Amino acid sequence: MINTAVARVPVPTGMSAADAELLERAQDLLGRVWVVGRHEVATALRTADGGVFTGVHLEGSCRRSSICAEGVALGAARAGLDPAAPLLVDAVVSVQVKPADTFRIIAPCGVCRELISDYSPDAAIWLTGGAGPVRMRALDLLPEKTRRAW
Repeated sequence: MINTAVARVPVPTGMSAADAELLERAQDLLGRVWVVGRHEVATALRTADGGVFTGVHLEGSCRRSSICAEGVALGAARAGLDPAAPLLVDAVVSVQVKPADTFRIIAPCGVCRELISDYSPDAAIWLTGGAGPVRMRALDLLPEKTRRAW
């Protein structure tokens, strides 16, 4: 279990109330399940219909078997939608705990950037830049991405 003294990420300037809820949900989830080397990232995302879905990173004994929190959250969102509805994501926030017992907003890995942008190229992704947390469009995280017809 995580130390309850872990410092929360302050709501970044310009973050909407709806995105701040995602930040809180991701921190709450990681605060409940964090285990060093096993469950180190949590994600909360909001779908176009307003649903909020979460996921936690699952580390495997061989790195290739690991599953990112963003993929777990996307799968939960797909499962929670009407089968005829497309998986459209409005916003994604992922957090991790650093050794200094502080949550921080992190960017999705390259594979998760691809996955999110495949389904929702205009999704807002929160990540920590040089000046602090910023919001970027999913497709802007992958310049010159090859677009596949679904």
